[in-house]
Amino acid sequence: MTAAAFQLGGAGGPPRPVPSLVPVETVQTEPNRAAALPAGTDVATLSAREQELAGRLDQLELRLRDISGSARNASNYASRAEQLMIAAGVRRALERGQPLGPLEAQLRQRFGEDHGEAVSRILHASAEPVTLGDLRLALEAIRPRLASGADDSMWMSARRLLSDLVVLRQAESPSPRTSDRMRRARLALEHGDVETALAEVVHMPGVASAESWVAAAKRYIAAREGLLEIERAALAAPAATPPAAASVARPASS
Repeated sequence: MTAAAFQLGGAGGPPRPVPSLVPVETVQTEPNRAAALPAGTDVATLSAREQELAGRLDQLELRLRDISGSARNASNYASRAEQLMIAAGVRRALERGQPLGPLEAQLRQRFGEDHGEAVSRILHASAEPVTLGDLRLALEAIRPRLASGADDSMWMSARRLLSDLVVLRQAESPSPRTSDRMRRARLALEHGDVETALAEVVHMPGVASAESWVAAAKRYIAAREGLLEIERAALAAPAATPPAAASVARPASS
């Protein structure tokens, strides 16, 4: 043992002191303590950067809203344009006395839900198409029968002729003579006014023999009323998407 101590201590020298073991204290970072800021950066600079970033995000959000609104508006206008094309095609087919063909399905799809009555009138008229020219020619063909009733005797015809010779009326009221009614009906048809022509024809003596003409005129009028309704619906301006409202500024984090 003495030899071992002598060898460890060294020959002829004093023994080396053994260092005492002092417990080392371990320093731990607090979990809630904020990380150290980079050199040269203060809280005010970070706050300014955060506000700048928030502003850019707000601008981006506004742009996205504008793009979305523009896309919706473009879709609405495209739908209206398609409806106008369908309405124009239907009118052209009716004016020519032609069947609707593929336009019938488009008419039902685009207008059937909100304008079902108008679509029904158009489809009913397209099943038995009649044009303005047809009404003019048919009126000329039945004119002799309209002037006198189908069952009129010679006495009734003479009496009606005498009543037409002497007519008492106010100066501003139209003449009730059959010949004058026929003249007004023909003039109305020349101007495309089927309603006025029908009103004159139904007051003529031989209207009972003109049932087919009256039915065709009513069918023509109903179809045009339906056309006007769907055309007004197609022309109605779509609801525009309001511009994106300014976003409320985000509060800066402390």
